[in-house]
Amino acid sequence: MAKKSMIQREIKRKRLVNRFIKKRLVIKQKLKKVISSSDISYEETIKLQEKLQSFPRNSLPIRIKNRCWKTGRSRGYYRDFGLSRHVVREMAHEGILPGVIKASW
Repeated sequence: MAKKSMIQREIKRKRLVNRFIKKRLVIKQKLKKVISSSDISYEETIKLQEKLQSFPRNSLPIRIKNRCWKTGRSRGYYRDFGLSRHVVREMAHEGILPGVIKASW
């Protein structure tokens, strides 16, 4: 089981991402327009970049880490199930996961 503080930190990051995602997209679109236009305004580009940098670091979607919904473990994560490898193995042996069988050769 992961530490409660780590799980809460991830929840906080997800909230921050949802809060700033629209603002971030608007600024990125403006930045693309400025860069693609024929008369490149260097000052405008710098202002838009500063606005992007003023957002909290944890509002970046890349900083969200996948965690097992049952244990909170971040490593050995299977996206198909949303579980860590330990829990997938236990649930597969118990027959809880439909369509998953143990391979043997």
